[in-house]
Amino acid sequence: MTTTAADVEIIIVNFNTRPELEACLSSLDAAPPACAARIVVVDNASGDGSVAAVRSQWPTVDVIALDRNIGFGAANNVALRQCQFRYAVLLNSDTQVRAGAIDRLRERMIARGAVAAGPRLVDGRGRPEVSFGRMLSPLGEAVQRWRLRVAEQPKHWASGYLRRYLGKERFVDWASGACLLLDVGAASAAGFFDERYFMYEEDVDLCAALRRAGGRILFTPEPEVTHLGGRSVRPVTSTTAGNSHYDRSHVAFYEKHAPHWAAWLRLWLRLRGRPLQ
Repeated sequence: MTTTAADVEIIIVNFNTRPELEACLSSLDAAPPACAARIVVVDNASGDGSVAAVRSQWPTVDVIALDRNIGFGAANNVALRQCQFRYAVLLNSDTQVRAGAIDRLRERMIARGAVAAGPRLVDGRGRPEVSFGRMLSPLGEAVQRWRLRVAEQPKHWASGYLRRYLGKERFVDWASGACLLLDVGAASAAGFFDERYFMYEEDVDLCAALRRAGGRILFTPEPEVTHLGGRSVRPVTSTTAGNSHYDRSHVAFYEKHAPHWAAWLRLWLRLRGRPLQ
């Protein structure tokens, strides 16, 4: 693999989010990362003119136009398997990258000897996102949901707790795939993304595979990336369809990693009126 100062491939998977994708690419244009060697957009057969817009406005960006929507992890895999650089940063189409963020993310990952790293994510109003966590388990998910509820609280104690919790660089079990820097060699050895997950949980699963191989996952708050949050599913599917993708991935994750809990999860979904078909 190429090992120069510019050794990062930026991979953006897009599905019918042309305005957000254009804003993402504009943010990279405004303050191009010094370490970025190539930007690739993998388009999951969008019907909103995304491919034509990128080719017209950003001719130096490589576009991989797929003929169908194969899902988030599988689309990332298409680019990762072709990657000729040491590192790849995965960006959601609804992210906007601040000046220096990717360069600093790379620096911290190398300095700490990690194989994957995620930055501090904030929403469009600058509110922090809880973008890392412990390995999925019923208890771990309960704690994560509590932290997410805290993040929505306007109270002083909540903001103070989040500032302390999200202000510390640490090794974690997983970091969000909305912006995730990977050592491509380590990711390849781990098998890249498991394509049984169409959407959701694929980032937690990949981080688990990297950790099983002895790698470490870093969360670092120094670089900051804006994440508008989960809009890829909205233009073409309902909330019910989005829940269906999540539920299927959720069950698949437990069947793979904690099969003794999978039957209980299926039962809980049936009781909630969301049985898997």
